[in-house]
Amino acid sequence: MIVVQDAEVRERELTLLPATSFEAGAGDAVVVRGANGAGKSTLLRLLAGMRSPSSGTVRVAGRPVDSRDPRTRRSMAAMIGLPPMAPDLTVRDHVLLVATTWSASGQDAERLAGQVLDELGLHPLATRYPHELSSGQTQLFGLALVLARPCDALVLDEPEQRLDADRLELVVAAVDRRRRAGATVVVATHSDPIEAGLGGGTLRLQGVA
Repeated sequence: MIVVQDAEVRERELTLLPATSFEAGAGDAVVVRGANGAGKSTLLRLLAGMRSPSSGTVRVAGRPVDSRDPRTRRSMAAMIGLPPMAPDLTVRDHVLLVATTWSASGQDAERLAGQVLDELGLHPLATRYPHELSSGQTQLFGLALVLARPCDALVLDEPEQRLDADRLELVVAAVDRRRRAGATVVVATHSDPIEAGLGGGTLRLQGVA
């Protein structure tokens, strides 16, 4: 599903991501570890098609990745920073909107939205607006918007941010549920519980001094 071959990102004399290679198939999980500035977020942006490598290749489902390509958008769900949020839509409105966009019917969308709200413990917050959420609740809300759609590959950048241990367990379970259903998962994290919970392989980026 994901093949990265000698992908490197440079900006003038600065190397943002040293040459990196790995492969991950359907149902695989890759946990990306490394110090701040090692290139974790840059690698995830390559996978999501948000930028192109300076050299090397990145392919998802056999194709070069491009966020403007509908095929990339259909196969790849990514959370790199918080998704856009509308101030006049409730938590449930947002999740249902995403689910409706990707579902075959309104009934499917309602079911999927309810499932995601349940998975992340967000039903008590369903009628709140984004500005009424705490930082940890906002993080869960952002994750819900990514999980409320089908995908072949799921890319998450430090999903543990601002979450307590109980909420982190919910996130690990929700992500692993999608991996077991066949999605390829790539997660950049500093969290040992996420690495342990997802299993799979660990890619350690050393960065460039």
